[in-house]
Parts: sequence; structure tokens; C-alpha cells
Amino acid sequence: MLERTRSAERYARGFAAAVAAVAALVLAANAGPARASADPAPDRQTTIPTEATVR
Repeated sequence: MLERTRSAERYARGFAAAVAAVAALVLAANAGPARASADPAPDRQTTIPTEATVR
């Protein structure tokens, strides 16, 4: 049969669970994508223009 737990034990378990949940949320928030580079307009041209290849 289940034993009755003391209220202090229940509060301690709840507090420990809350601390673990907050720690998990903080770690998840800090695991976001990296910040953008300092260059505001990087060169996006990755291929050679067609005019240069048709000659």
C-alpha cells in the first residue's frame, strides 16, 4: 500500500522539479542559432554570370 508522504517532502520535490525545469529552459534559450556576422551586406554572388560563360 502507498505510504503517505510528508508535505515538506512534496514541496521539496516540487521545488527541485521547478529548478530543473528553469535550468532546462535557460539552456535551451542559450542554444539558439549563432549571431549574424558583422558585415551587413555580404556578397551573395556564388555563380559566374551567363554572359561570361557563353563567349
